[in-house]
Parts: sequence; C-alpha cells; structure tokens
Amino acid sequence: MLSPSHSDSAASRLRRVNAASNPLSPPTSPFRKQNERTANGKRIPPPVVHYYMNNLTSTRDPVAHRETVLILTPLARFYQEYWDNLLALSYPHELITVGFIIPKNREGNAATAALQEQITKTQKYGPEKNRFASIIIERQDFDPPLASQTEAERHKMENQKVRRAAMAKARNSLLFTTLGPAISWVLWLDSDIVETPPTLIQDLASHEKPIIVANCFQRFTDPKTKLPAERPYDFNSWQDSEKAQELAAAMQPDEILLEGYHEMATYRVLMAHMAEVNGDPKFEIPLDGVGGTALLVKADVHRDGAMFPPFAFYHLIETEGFAKMAKRLGWAATGLPNYKVYHYNE
Repeated sequence: MLSPSHSDSAASRLRRVNAASNPLSPPTSPFRKQNERTANGKRIPPPVVHYYMNNLTSTRDPVAHRETVLILTPLARFYQEYWDNLLALSYPHELITVGFIIPKNREGNAATAALQEQITKTQKYGPEKNRFASIIIERQDFDPPLASQTEAERHKMENQKVRRAAMAKARNSLLFTTLGPAISWVLWLDSDIVETPPTLIQDLASHEKPIIVANCFQRFTDPKTKLPAERPYDFNSWQDSEKAQELAAAMQPDEILLEGYHEMATYRVLMAHMAEVNGDPKFEIPLDGVGGTALLVKADVHRDGAMFPPFAFYHLIETEGFAKMAKRLGWAATGLPNYKVYHYNE
C-alpha cells in the first residue's frame, strides 16, 4: 500500500483524517502505523471502529456528495497512456483509491517496476491535485495461464476459458481485498484502456445505474484509405438471443458460451455494433452481458455477493457471468452504445 505524501494542504489533511489507524482498518484507507505498546511494554488494544453503512450513498452526483471511488485494474502490462489517462480524470483524486493486481512473472515484474516509478512521480513529486487517496499493488498468488500476453494470443478461442477463468480469479482477489466500507462506487478499468473522457466517472455515475458499461473501441489507420479510423473492440456487452439460449441448453455443465467468434455464432445483439455516428452519448440500453474494460458498479452490488465466476455460471464466465449473477441478485446492467472509451492498439 502506498499512501500520498504529507504536505500541509487541505487535501492531505483530509487524507490523514481518513487514514487507517490499525491493521484491521479498511484496506482502501492508507495505513499509518502507530506505537502499539505503552511505556511499560503492554500492547495497546486496537480501537473499535464504527462504520455507518446506511449513510453511504451512490448518487447521480457523486462529486457533490463526496462519494469515494475504487478504481480496480488487473495489470499484465504497463501502458504509459493508461496512467496518463488515469491522471487526467477530473474526479477529485482525494476521493479515489486505485488498486492493481499483477501476475508473478517476468512481464509482471516489468509492469510493477514501471508502475511504481509512475506512482512515485505522482504521489511524492506530482501536483497535489493528481495524488490519489491511496494506491494498492497486489501480486497474484497463482501463475498466469498464458506464457504470452500478446493481443493475438490472448484472443485465440482455445485460450478463452482458461484465460478468462484466471482473469476472474484476479478480479475477485483484487475486489475482496480492497473493497472497504466507505467505498460508494467501483470502476473496473482495464490496463489497456488508454483514452476515456476526463469526466468518465461523473458521466457513468450520472445515470445512477447499479451496473453501467461504456462502449470500447480501438483507433487504427485504415489500410485502404490510410486515414485514421476506429473499430469496435469489446464484444462482451450484449443482449441475449434465442440462439444463444439454445446453444447453452445443449452444452455440458462446464462449457461456456463465447462472443465474437464465428465458430460459435450466438446471434446476440452486440452493443459494440450499436454505436451511431454523432449518437447521443447518454442513450441507454439494457444488457444481459457486460465487458470489463470500463465498467462502473455500485459498491452495494459487490457487497450483495456479485463477483466474477471463474467457472461456468449458466454457461457464462468472468464479466459476462458477473452480469448474470448480479441479475440473479436483482441488479440490472445498462450499456451506453455511444459513449466510447478506447483500447490500446498493438
């Protein structure tokens, strides 16, 4: 855990007031170790801390209500553009805790080193407005399923079940160890999302939906016209179809449906293909599955037990399985077809 530097600014004073005072404090508060023994050597018992959960809000105007946000990112590779975009978010950074989980391999070690360098620049030497309330870095306690993290290898159909099961485990580990009682919102933001509106958190929260996801695109140079263009990238946000339900009914219990592969045509309605030129970014659609590239969740949804199944849950897994589990708990998912974020192009 890395806490911000201690200047005498108002933001720093606020952080110190909210800082954890003992190891049992919520993990999303920066930890300040204190002398735990008296002069005669007796151990001082930890204080009893009260949290009034009924006072916690998650409203359409989170800035006005000073609602705390937990940004969670599984990080296999470090992209400077991701960090720069994170710093550019206009939501008050003193209300944001950022959490990362990184695999224990060579690429993970490189990502950790690059991330820690940027954290030091931001939290210790950067402008006060850029400093986050706290930053948490965790290392996975299981090996990544794929030797290579290239885009081509990650998206092979035969790798999807094992890859996404590992992703679900990583998301759950990160969520369960960082979600404290003061958190109002959880923003799942993939490490290869390199461009979002600066008002991403406010924009998504303004819909006041329990689960809401942006449409993920990718910028590229059109090989025919040689001009800048964009294309849909994330196909995990969808509305279900009768064909998909028929396929699921014929599957073995541990088999999963996958989206975006011609070998498994589900004929679902994909949000990725619903974007309109100059369309209203506030336009909403109901969803049965969601992607996790830029996904805002009310913290109460996770507190109710909605997690990312690393197993076949109604033949769905990871973020799509999360949407199904949340729906079973009474929480609906919403998509914004015309509100775009952009994925790194390898």
